[in-house]
Amino acid sequence: MDRILVISLSGIGDTLMATPLFHELRRQHPRARIEALVLWKGARQVLLGNPHVDEVHQHDFLGGSRTGSIAFCLRLRKRRYDLSINTHTQGRRGYRLIARLIGARERLSHEYENQGWPDRLLVTRSCPQDYGLHAMENNLRLLERIGLRPTDPDPRYEVFLEPSEREWADRWCAENLGGEGRMLGIHVGSGGTKNLALRRWPLENWAGLLRALPSVLPGIRPVLFGGPEEAALHAELRRSGVAFQEAKTSTLREAMALVARCAGFISVDTVFMHVAAAMEVPRQWVIETPTLNPPVHPRRRDWIRIPNPGVGGRPLDFYRYDGRDIAGSPEELRRIMRSVTVDDALESLRRGL
Repeated sequence: MDRILVISLSGIGDTLMATPLFHELRRQHPRARIEALVLWKGARQVLLGNPHVDEVHQHDFLGGSRTGSIAFCLRLRKRRYDLSINTHTQGRRGYRLIARLIGARERLSHEYENQGWPDRLLVTRSCPQDYGLHAMENNLRLLERIGLRPTDPDPRYEVFLEPSEREWADRWCAENLGGEGRMLGIHVGSGGTKNLALRRWPLENWAGLLRALPSVLPGIRPVLFGGPEEAALHAELRRSGVAFQEAKTSTLREAMALVARCAGFISVDTVFMHVAAAMEVPRQWVIETPTLNPPVHPRRRDWIRIPNPGVGGRPLDFYRYDGRDIAGSPEELRRIMRSVTVDDALESLRRGL
């Protein structure tokens, strides 16, 4: 097997969860050329410096034209891949159509609940996804379809930061924190595709948490992370009169290096949840949402779930990997996220820190 393409288009966090797959492919095919196809610029940054990836292709299938996307796939088709793998959790049929256009000899994908006869024409081999397994295990199970036995019993995220990126984080801490206090990383946003923004914890709750932190956890310095899409949320929090430090980073890799300096991190299930786990932040809290299914739990030995009584331990009733939105009306989903109170989060942080 000379040329392998890993297709990871559904999110930056999903690409992080695919890093053990790249490692396993390199271990079992050391002479193969292993490439990746991603949609998001942040996903490309996740794979920079990864010794198990020879090349990363990035294309905006959502924002680009249909003809431009087809032309992009046909250019990759000329590379004549022996194998392509659609990673978990790519449930939309469009992801499998992209694999078919690229046309690797063997095309692997999972079987999702929206599977139909057209999917049998788009991929050559598949296995049912398992909601009881992490996305990492779901990915590695695909290799069994081509006769490979995964060798790592406990796959983990892999990020390869440069020393200069870690040095940048050291300088940021010295200039902005003066060496005082421990950082609590916070991400108030969430994904913007489909209706995923509705799983955000209400901004007024974040404001209440930030107001209470100095008295409940003295010495803890809240630092808010995010990209341009979070700028408006941060500005609104400042207008409400709460104090925090904003991590103004120019790249996701800088943000990852800075997250590694945090004593703790709190968020809902977003890319920064996976970043915090990958950077092995000592303490991590995740506010439960209707999308927090086992395949996308933070992959680490310990993390703290802040329970959501509105979800009631049944996230699969709300969200499955079938390309659909979160089930429920906007008001219902907002009500579910409001059911986690500021006191719930504060008590969990107090116990953990």
